[in-house]
Amino acid sequence: MQLCLNTSTLANPSDPALGVEAKARLAAAAGCAQIEVWNDELTVWEQSGRDLAELRTIVADAGLSVASVISLRNWQDTDGAEYQAALDDTRRRMAQAAAVGAPRIVATPTIAWEHEPYHFDLERTAERYRVLLELGREFGVVPMMEFLGFVRSVYLLEQAVAIAQLADHPDACVVLDPFHLWRGGSGLRGVGRLPAELVGICHFNDAPADDPPRCEQRDADRVYPGDGCLPLAAMLRALAANGYDGPLSLELFNPGYWALAPAENLRRGVAKTKAVLAEAGLA
Repeated sequence: MQLCLNTSTLANPSDPALGVEAKARLAAAAGCAQIEVWNDELTVWEQSGRDLAELRTIVADAGLSVASVISLRNWQDTDGAEYQAALDDTRRRMAQAAAVGAPRIVATPTIAWEHEPYHFDLERTAERYRVLLELGREFGVVPMMEFLGFVRSVYLLEQAVAIAQLADHPDACVVLDPFHLWRGGSGLRGVGRLPAELVGICHFNDAPADDPPRCEQRDADRVYPGDGCLPLAAMLRALAANGYDGPLSLELFNPGYWALAPAENLRRGVAKTKAVLAEAGLA
């Protein structure tokens, strides 16, 4: 598997204090092969007057490639002019991904929180996801169906897989994430049943057992791989057995880690990721 840094591990993606260029150089120095960036970061780059082709060159010169970009939004449940605006924004975000050489982009489901009423329409969501897949072919970028364990729209791996299957498109795939598998209730055992071609990327992180309680955990509660309660080595062995050899993207949003010097935060995250890979027999 290819060691990848999701830039949210180093700083809040909406915080311009640590730019995407600096994050790329830190990733290269830490021994990562790839980097996963956010559309918000790419927009900040463009607004500074610099071309994304320059960033692509900087990343390549550092010995990295861009694994994917995060993310497409508001495509699942909007209608009318709002949906058209979401599609226009989708094209803009896909164009950004293509400009930095990313082969994939994350398709984020509706952020409907657990306390909010929500009706999940599987067939409609699959139809909407297929629209994204067709748009992606125009840009050479594959949208990956994401599930988020703490929302009411798409919170289970099983839902994401069903959406990908019903979309009936050769490019359909999902984002794996152990935190969301744990938080949403799917668990990690189902990973072994996923064919490798259905996994677009694997985010990597761990979760505390009970502080806060599982049903209250959010992104900020994620911890370094191996520092939580999840059977990550078993998950990686199952992925490898199915033939997955794609990006393993360290993705954390922990404010305590953001308070560290970025190089130290990344050093710890990479070391702990490599320790889990070794435990899985994949180092």
